[in-house]
Amino acid sequence: MPTATEALIVIDVQNDFCPGGALAVAGGDEIVSGINGLMRDYATIVLTQDWHPANHLSFADNHPGATPFSLIDMPYGPQVLWPSHCVQGTKGAEFHPALQTNPAQLVIRKGFRLEIDSYSAFFENDRKTPTGLEGYLKSRGVTALTLVGLATDFCVAYSALDASKLGFKVTVRGELCRAIDLDGSLAAARSQMQAAGIALT
Repeated sequence: MPTATEALIVIDVQNDFCPGGALAVAGGDEIVSGINGLMRDYATIVLTQDWHPANHLSFADNHPGATPFSLIDMPYGPQVLWPSHCVQGTKGAEFHPALQTNPAQLVIRKGFRLEIDSYSAFFENDRKTPTGLEGYLKSRGVTALTLVGLATDFCVAYSALDASKLGFKVTVRGELCRAIDLDGSLAAARSQMQAAGIALT
């Protein structure tokens, strides 16, 4: 059983990332019941939520002539242009209806700044603007994290890598994640996480 110093971080289990959503991850809804069951074991639970304005610059629709999943250069580096998704206040941005949200003590919303995307639960994609999650966890005495959710190769991996750099012991529960796998992104993410000493189960 996890101890009081271990927290569960549930990444972006939202309607738009589940089948039928604007940026659906195959099998994204299959992990919900397992995550709900896992919550019973943790005293500290955090949910993250993509929360974009409609005119967010990571959306292909906001770049005339651009196609979804193409790459552009932003001031902070390469940026995938996504289909519009998880727009603030829409049904797509809501948590999957079967996800138990009551056990969570904190919801971290990310991606709400117009000009920068945010995959990680800890930092914007400039790698330096914090979300505040690190301080919250450390003030609660948390030293180890288990990550689950969507998608393995983007928001889960970015969160896991940042958590490891910040000194947390990190485990990613692969059976409770699903991936987009864009041009080999899943294999690359797994390799990066393994190299960082992150436990992949």
